[in-house]
Order: sequence, then structure tokens, then C-alpha cells
Amino acid sequence: MRRHLGILASAAIFPGCTLASTPLGAKAFVMIATMSLIYDPRRPEVLADPYPVFHQLQAEDPVHRSEILGGWVLTRYDDVKAALSDSRLSSDRITPFVNHHAKDGRGDLHELGHLVGLWAVFTDPPTHTRLRGLMNRAFTSRAVERLRPRIEEIVATLLEAVRPHGRMDVIRDFAYPLPIAVIAEMIGVPREDCQAFKTWSDDLASFIGSALTTPDKYERAARAIIAMADYFRRMIPARRANPREDIMSALVAARDRDEALGADELVASCILLLFAGHETTTNLIGNGLLALLRHPAQARALRDDPGLTGPAVEEILRYDGPTGAMVRVAAEDVRLEGRTIRRGERVFTMINAANRDPRQFEEPDRLDLARANNHHIAFGYGIHFCLGAPLARLEGQIAIPALLRALAEPALDGGEPAWLDSLVFRGVKSLPVTFRVGSRPIAR
Repeated sequence: MRRHLGILASAAIFPGCTLASTPLGAKAFVMIATMSLIYDPRRPEVLADPYPVFHQLQAEDPVHRSEILGGWVLTRYDDVKAALSDSRLSSDRITPFVNHHAKDGRGDLHELGHLVGLWAVFTDPPTHTRLRGLMNRAFTSRAVERLRPRIEEIVATLLEAVRPHGRMDVIRDFAYPLPIAVIAEMIGVPREDCQAFKTWSDDLASFIGSALTTPDKYERAARAIIAMADYFRRMIPARRANPREDIMSALVAARDRDEALGADELVASCILLLFAGHETTTNLIGNGLLALLRHPAQARALRDDPGLTGPAVEEILRYDGPTGAMVRVAAEDVRLEGRTIRRGERVFTMINAANRDPRQFEEPDRLDLARANNHHIAFGYGIHFCLGAPLARLEGQIAIPALLRALAEPALDGGEPAWLDSLVFRGVKSLPVTFRVGSRPIAR
């Protein structure tokens, strides 16, 4: 009998009964249900809370072969960290997609694969080294810190807009508009165009994020990336004629000066920066507030002690981070924990599982904003460590405490939130909350 991980407490195995009502109890139930584990991330209860499943995999099958995903699932901290820095595991999961669909003759899917395949995150050295080096200049710690006053201004404006109403959708009204406004200004995209990019990004995310139950994800993503590419291609001549103090102008100048970027690489890099520049931070803020609503004592500690801000954001990243998994493809056969990962097979490094591994973190399922020695890998590890990590951290450190100060007595509005249909991205679709309307304006 095969055991479906994540459904032991449901009626999926024994119809009409739950684990709590089963006289056998949990231990005997597991013994009966044994032998072959099936990890099914599509199940709603696993999407909502994957951590019990991850702990089972860590204990019983840390290098798990998933027929559902068509690859290997790694859940232990040391294995995930090693895989992310293993040059035998390629970051290029796009070329196999392009090759697979080449026979279909669909130009839209070819364009999707071609442009996404030029993203630094999906390339290996030496291409990755060249692309990453160009973009690194915009995300130094010093350059990011100069954005602090502008981020604080946007945060205050967004909170002032919702403060009189006593309710808000944290994702729609705050966690999305903040990072998209920041990264759009950095690139040079006018604010009035951000809504179009929101629609395009959502459709592209279904492909990039390995959507689990979205049947038309390729078609939607292809339409989105073609529209985004057309947008940036129209911007290039304007920036060449009239450069500004933005990333787009800098990349255009780099291309014109020494051909450091191909024309399509320039467009693809702009799409990547705008897409990745808000997706992670939106989920960081949303997941963070949700965790704090569920742990009010920790929320009070952060509200009362500004010195806790830095460690608090790191703990939120560890506890329920915005990146669920990173995917690699074996460039050659790799042996791991006695298993052989064959060349061409996919490897799913489960980032959030690693960040809750009891072998690395004491009481990993406890939210502790003062946690010491918090060596999480929420932003990845190795040469593909998240380029925008300094910006995401700064936005989180400003936004989350500001939310707690502005929203008196916040509470979830309605039932439990629905989670994104994604293996890669970890976040909620919306987060409605109510709060007591205060009379004091938001400090700028």
C-alpha cells in the first residue's frame, strides 16, 4: 500500500474517517500505510502547509524519486545546499523545454523558451558570470541603501491610503504595489504601466513557478513574455537617445559601448529584473504578516523593539520563505545518499524544507524572531544566490514593522488564505485583514 505524504490526517486513505477518529492512532496507521512514499504537492493541504510532509521525507526518504514531478526531491539542509553549489547540476532547465517543444512548430513557445533561457538565473558559467556581473552593479549594498528614503515614502503612502477603511488586502494594497513601484523606478518603467506588468507577470509566473494545476500555463506565459519583450524593445531607442539614471539606460550603454549584451539578452535581462524584483518581496511581506498574525506574541515583540527588525526578517525568510524550491538538471550522473540521479533528470531542491530541517535548526517549526545563528538559504546558495537579496531584505525590514505599527489589532478577514499554485513560489494569492481604525497618521 502506497502512502500519500501529506494526507495521513485526511479521509483520502480510509474514506469516512480521519486520523483523529481512527482507533489505531498515528503510529499504527503509519505502519499499516507504509512502504512507498508518494509526495504530491498538488494537494491543497500540502500547498497550505507542506512542512509535515517535508519532515516525513527528511526522516524517511531525503532523496525522494517523485513520479508526479518527474524528478528527484531533496529536503535536507545539507543535501539542498550541496546541490545548489554542485556544478554537475545545471541551472538550465529551459533548454530541455525548448528542445522538447521544438517539434511542435509553435513559435510562441520557442520565443518563451528563448527569452527565459537568456535569464542569468537559468544559465551556467561562463554565460552566467558575464550576465550576473553586469547586473550586480545595480544591486550593491550601497546602491540599495540609497533607496531607503524612497521605500519609506512609498510604504507611508500605501498605508495612508488604507488606514481610514479598517480593512485591506495586504497583497493587493501593499505587498505587491510596494516592490513593483521600487523595481519599476529602478529600471525606468513608468508607474502607470505597472498594472500591465502585473498581469503579464502573473501569467509568466505560472511557467517560471512550475504551476501544478494550470493547464494553459505555457500559452499564457508565452503571450506575456512576448508582450513584455515588445514593451522593452520600444524603450531601447528612447533610452539610447535620452539616457536617464536608471538600469535600462545603464544596460543600453553597456551594450553600445562594448557589446557586453546581445539585443535579446538586454530585453531578457530587463524582463528578469522586473519580474524577479517584485515576486520575492511580495511573498516575503505576505508570508511574514501571515506568520505574525498567527504568532501575536512575536508580532508584539517586533512592534515594541525596532532592534529586532533585522533578525525578524531573517527568521521570516527561514520560517516560511518566498521561494519553495529551485530546480536543477543533472548534467551527468550524480550519486547522493546512495541514490543515482541520472544525466538529464530534474532535481527539486526544496528550499523551505531545508530551512525547517531539525538537523540544522533547533525547534525548526517555531517562529523565533530573535533566533541566533540563522543560516537559512531562502535566497539560494552558491553562484546563483539571489541578486536582489539586499533589496528584498531592505523592503522587508521597512515594510513589515510599518504594517505592525499602522494596523491596530490586525486580524485575518475570513477563512484561511489560498496559496499560489506553484512549486517554486511560496505565497498567498490574497491576504484580507481587518484592523482598528486609528487617528494617528503614518510616520514618514
